[in-house]
Amino acid sequence: MAAGDERSGYNPPDRLRRLPSWLASELAHRGQALVAEALAQEGVRRQHFAVLTSLAEQGAASQADLGRRLSIDRSDLHALLAEMERDGLVARVRDAADRRRNVVTLTSAGEAALARLDERVDSAQKALLEPLSATERRKVIRLLERVVSHPS
Repeated sequence: MAAGDERSGYNPPDRLRRLPSWLASELAHRGQALVAEALAQEGVRRQHFAVLTSLAEQGAASQADLGRRLSIDRSDLHALLAEMERDGLVARVRDAADRRRNVVTLTSAGEAALARLDERVDSAQKALLEPLSATERRKVIRLLERVVSHPS
């Protein structure tokens, strides 16, 4: 069992531990756990962070477009946005060009929350890659980006 693995009794065979796909999955599992823990300290989940990040980086969007951007089911997104709107993080307004649509925008409170969340997520990323030097971290990130961006 890998150091820091909370899964009691988890002890995969060496053959699995050598597979790049297994290693990537383990890295993702650990990263997701660290990020979830960091976000929970602010009372949010990964999807909240994804919505805030998308709105900040890609701009306002209709609910349908936002759902497609982030691959979030329409009913799940509706509930998520209702929570976020209640907390003042986003605003939903009728689209002037198409009154059937709501456009979702980031509020100033959402921008402030995103700044705090970014710090927490950055700390989680540092914890994930802690065993590596700064040079190794940059190299791993470049290599992961290259693998992920390569067409399958």
